[in-house]
Amino acid sequence: MKAFHSCWTAPFKARNPNAQFNIPPFEILTTVLSALFWQKNNGGIAMICDETAYNFYKTNNLVSLWNDGIRVLLDDIPKEINPHIFWATGKLFALKSMEKPCVMMDTDFIVWEKLFFDNIKLAAIHSEELIPETYPSKESFYSDFDFSGLDWTVPAANTALSFFGDKDFTDYYTNTAIDFMLSCQNADNPLIYMVFAEQRLLAMLAKQKHIKLDYFSSLQELFTSGQTRFTHTWGFKQQMQQNPNIMHAFCKKCADRISKEFPEWTGILSNIDCLSPYF
Repeated sequence: MKAFHSCWTAPFKARNPNAQFNIPPFEILTTVLSALFWQKNNGGIAMICDETAYNFYKTNNLVSLWNDGIRVLLDDIPKEINPHIFWATGKLFALKSMEKPCVMMDTDFIVWEKLFFDNIKLAAIHSEELIPETYPSKESFYSDFDFSGLDWTVPAANTALSFFGDKDFTDYYTNTAIDFMLSCQNADNPLIYMVFAEQRLLAMLAKQKHIKLDYFSSLQELFTSGQTRFTHTWGFKQQMQQNPNIMHAFCKKCADRISKEFPEWTGILSNIDCLSPYF
């Protein structure tokens, strides 16, 4: 099964207008593990990115990490989409560009085993409870988007790992999400707007089109399984950023796993300045 990562650097530039683009060491290491374990167990993986991201990967000799190559496709995202509010926009445009079926996977998500896709059209890693602070009512959105026909009781779908097997539905989902983002010129909350476009809308549209939405796991299982099937560092990043000791321990553990499973990458990664302390 073909998969893809994506990297759109516009949100970084919006937050850090005078800084050179960089990726923190823990993110590079999870990206490496994510790509290599996908190849080992499941097949090809590509990186869909913009030119700034491509130059970062090329400078650090990481281009060959993706056995289906790097595609520079995200420089033409409409300027009307605010990268501060819609920070995961690159995922949706990358998905739109991919041949189907395909798996969309975040760079901080690792699949440790083989996955099976028989008899499914659409899947996400897990559902999400509709907590009002994250998934509020439609009255919370400053938008002229047409919300009619959407079921607001359907749990949202976390897309850190997701499978899209139906081209027509995937096109409908990505086009609708893009339309929503373009309609939100006065958006003021980078959490609720993005997760609506990416996660809640996916589940709503699946129900609208009578397409079954399957799940690979559950949130409870991810916390209690010992991460033997999946690892997602999303909730752990803030701790690493705030505590250098936690970050060092995590990065060392990742580096040790890479050295053990993929020793051919040790030399490349150890020559990256921010990673050398861990190898």
